[in-house]
Amino acid sequence: MGIVAHVDAGKTSLTERLLYAAGVIDRIGRVDDGNTQTDSMDLERKRGITIRSAVVSFELGDLTVNLIDTPGHSDFIAEVERALSVLDGAVLVISAVEGVQPQTRLLMRTLNRLRIPTLLFVNKIDRVGARYDDLLADVRRLLTPSAVPMGTVDDLGLRSARFVPLPLKNQALGELLAERNDDFLERYLEDVDVDPADELRRQVASARVHPVYFGSAMTGSGLPELIDGIQSWLPRATGSAEDPLRARVFKVERGQAGQKIASARIISGSLAPRESVDVYPVHGTSYQARPTAVELFERGGRRVVERAAAGQIVALRGLKEIQIGDQLGVRAKDLGSLFARPTLETVVSARDRVKLFQALTQLAEQDPLIRVRKADDITVSLYGEVQKEVIASLLATEYGVEVTFSETTPIHVERLDGSGEAIREITAPENLWAAGVGFRVSPVAEGIEYNLEVELGGLPRAFHTAIEETVRLTLHQGLFGWEIPNLRVDLTHTAYYSPVTVASDFRRLVPLILMQAIAEAGTTVLEPVNHFELDVPADTISRILAHVAEHRGVVSQTTLTESQAHLEGTIPAATTHGFELFLPTLARGEALLATAFHNYQPVPGPPPTRSRTDGNPLNEKQYVLNLNRSA
Repeated sequence: MGIVAHVDAGKTSLTERLLYAAGVIDRIGRVDDGNTQTDSMDLERKRGITIRSAVVSFELGDLTVNLIDTPGHSDFIAEVERALSVLDGAVLVISAVEGVQPQTRLLMRTLNRLRIPTLLFVNKIDRVGARYDDLLADVRRLLTPSAVPMGTVDDLGLRSARFVPLPLKNQALGELLAERNDDFLERYLEDVDVDPADELRRQVASARVHPVYFGSAMTGSGLPELIDGIQSWLPRATGSAEDPLRARVFKVERGQAGQKIASARIISGSLAPRESVDVYPVHGTSYQARPTAVELFERGGRRVVERAAAGQIVALRGLKEIQIGDQLGVRAKDLGSLFARPTLETVVSARDRVKLFQALTQLAEQDPLIRVRKADDITVSLYGEVQKEVIASLLATEYGVEVTFSETTPIHVERLDGSGEAIREITAPENLWAAGVGFRVSPVAEGIEYNLEVELGGLPRAFHTAIEETVRLTLHQGLFGWEIPNLRVDLTHTAYYSPVTVASDFRRLVPLILMQAIAEAGTTVLEPVNHFELDVPADTISRILAHVAEHRGVVSQTTLTESQAHLEGTIPAATTHGFELFLPTLARGEALLATAFHNYQPVPGPPPTRSRTDGNPLNEKQYVLNLNRSA
């Protein structure tokens, strides 16, 4: 089960309450005091936010719950994505005061898309400004029309606020369930007193209905009812230990001795130390490995076991090549990316570049979206400015590396303008390698399409693998040095000499010929553009609109009330941070801004370039010299 929410809605406090109710802890920690069970990093305790997902297992009656506490800050959305891939159910926490916030909407959309059964918990009913009726209306309008309140609140907004459960047999619930199932509708019309429990359980399990509980993680009000809802409505794991092994890795960290520790959810089958298992990486070919130890998450800690089975979450040691997203046993359908990739990057500097690069490479194992790039400078990708502080803290505390950052800049991409072709025969006088290859490239709407127009059997399998892997690697840097994420590559020609040709001949030749085809097609550099939602005092609207225009933003929707203005629109990622910096001054400290990636649009003016790391296959002489130096 996952607990997800917008930052500051009270996820970690709710986790503490659940652990206390289950008897795992004997004292409830406070985020403000930095003594919560699941926030273990120094920076988490200092800032009072969750940065890394944490797993804790406990018992609720006869139900074993493996709970994943996820970050709420949008800069750490990648951590949330990894947790969602292994869930049976979720609790989405909403603040009764702040209500439905932009991150809340993003999370609910993703939960719905993955069909993850979800309960809603409206926290902070004891706070001044807490709402009930209009908040429920917002939930139904902005999150899900199938939200059903499981109770009401007495003394709303007071310290004495308490959740009052409604009887399960009530008209609102009966009608909501009947709307979504014709068989139940028929029984409901015949007998209004029909017990809706079984039908509610089925519709929650299929993510068609979302029960809403109210309460306070601080006072404990509403917690017994929420626990009962978790036990009653969320579906239990169905995988069998007798089935073939299926497991997914959702977290990788390093132990005190520097060894990798992978957290994985066992979906079916069982897993034991020293047994050989098939590993299917997110990228690359499958291989076999043997975990040296299997540790089971249990009652707030971990213990070594001789075998773990379906439904359990384990920490695996001894898998040196393991990566987040890898699958073990039998390969299942890949979920793909749930959220947009980072659109920002920054140059990282330190006295010891070698040690810095090694440390960042290890951090990237724990977070694959921290893409490390080494050219003239070392750069890392980001979701936002808060990540800089996190990376700096991790590098200092875990690796002893003190760093500085440059100004954050956007990560551009390149879009193919048309089609292009290039070929080099194996017999060409300028060909330095015992290989021949030809490509045709053309634009597509999304993704990399790789297609063979040659006979698969006309070339050894190892050579085909070398060609495709090199093609995908080459596309990381287009004509201006930026990635080309969307295009079709057709392999139109291959040739080799047996037994002279080796795979490295193709790996060296492919970048030259593929970039020739791309140069013939031409590319346009695109910049990332964010969608923004902004709430400001109504009397500041004219200053704010000028500020939006000054930062190349475009307002698409404006809603005005007597005291408040709500703006929606788009703004380039390059100017978003600068736009955000001056908002407090312009809006007297009352601005509420939320941004999320929207799309890519052509860069106005001269296209920005990026330093290359591939030896520059656009210049054959320079490329060959670089290869010779590397050798």
